Amino acid sequence: MFSIIQAAGWPIWPLIASSILALALIIERFISLKTSKIAPPLLLEEVLRVSRTSVPTPDVVTQLEQNSALGEVLASGLRTLNSNPRCSEDELRSHMEGSGRLVAHRLERYLSALGTIASAAPLMGLFGTVVGMIEIFGAQAPAGGSGGGNPAQLAHGISVALYNTAFGLIVAIPALIFWRYFRARVDEYLLTLELASERLAHHLVTLRKK
Repeated sequence: MFSIIQAAGWPIWPLIASSILALALIIERFISLKTSKIAPPLLLEEVLRVSRTSVPTPDVVTQLEQNSALGEVLASGLRTLNSNPRCSEDELRSHMEGSGRLVAHRLERYLSALGTIASAAPLMGLFGTVVGMIEIFGAQAPAGGSGGGNPAQLAHGISVALYNTAFGLIVAIPALIFWRYFRARVDEYLLTLELASERLAHHLVTLRKK
């Protein structure tokens, strides 16, 4: 492995750093975007059951907020109604939407960085290719020279060009695949949070009218 890195020359090091960063971001997103941390399947039904006759106490709302991202959005609506029982439906929805935007920002964290790596890695590989081509041309004998060029330098230039191109694609393709996967997963979570908040808002408005 070290011999390959050595043959690829110094342009390979930014690609290696990018690959390590991409791997760290992918692992972090897999851990952070677990369903149990974002939108537990039965949480909404449990909240509707607990608040069937009255708004839960602040202690219960705090526990709900700490449960998951969905719990944080639902808790914002319950807390609004606790602090101001006469709040309008628009005010209730506004607080829940504000909490939802904060959650959405957290869910999308690092996705732009992963997408940037997916876009930049081929360009860094291309840069390495250009460096290799410069070395190849530099290995040629000057006009009127007696030699046929430096074979070792020529071979090194070819190695730099090909290894960097290949490694740029090796970094970019998985990064792009995982970026699209996480992007789709976040969009699915955001839809779940939006539908759940709408259902709870309707439930709380109905509860207040009783």
